[in-house]
Amino acid sequence: MRPGLAVVTGASSGIGEAIARELVRRQRPVLLVARSKEKLEERAASWRTEGGPEIGALSLDLTDPGAPQELFDRTEGAGRPVELLVNNAGFGWNGPQTELPIARVREMLALNVAATTELTHLFLGAMAARRTGAILNVGSTAGFLPMPYFAEYAATKAYILSFTLALHEEAKRSGVVVTCLCPGYTKTAFHDTARMKGAGATPFPEMSAERVAAIGLRALDRKKAFVVTHPLDSTWIFLGRFLPRSFGTKLAAIIFARTRL
Repeated sequence: MRPGLAVVTGASSGIGEAIARELVRRQRPVLLVARSKEKLEERAASWRTEGGPEIGALSLDLTDPGAPQELFDRTEGAGRPVELLVNNAGFGWNGPQTELPIARVREMLALNVAATTELTHLFLGAMAARRTGAILNVGSTAGFLPMPYFAEYAATKAYILSFTLALHEEAKRSGVVVTCLCPGYTKTAFHDTARMKGAGATPFPEMSAERVAAIGLRALDRKKAFVVTHPLDSTWIFLGRFLPRSFGTKLAAIIFARTRL
């Protein structure tokens, strides 16, 4: 049976692009969603010439309050059932709280939290009615620990992790899989957008976007609630359970105070 449509947000670059490319390799029809119309159309055209399946591109700014509903209307509402939703769109911002531009913080919350929540709500309802489907929410290892100088971003990803774990239990009753992908440092443009130094300025390991994408999709295939992509990240997250929460926060403050460009 031909696999159903997959929707990937933030698909113009980084982890989102890598996930979309892997889905195309699996011969799954994909709708690429991001703000950058030119990049999306370039990706779609390139993959079509490689003999890929049906590939669509939709330029949407998901920080717009009406965008999640528009995406739903253009797929489910137009008679195109979505079998897989990948909520990847998001960004971070590094720096002291008092120096963060509040307009950018609002945009981060709108994209990382509000858009992901509404898209999950809309598509989960449709999937549950059909008793089949899957949702992959892209979180972060930052969601496991309060992180000074990265406070809002870590908080948004803590929300995504908690939200996804809860829905994983709820949705399994209706045949829908909900999984949280938690990568650490990844070779993408994320650090440039967040105005911070890359993994070389920290003790954390770095992975390729392609490897992160493969691990995330495999976890989804195996119906896992969440997956941390690197063993060393899994180790510090596990050990953190046995230490005072304040210790990890103070250590994070030392590390992320040094990562700002």
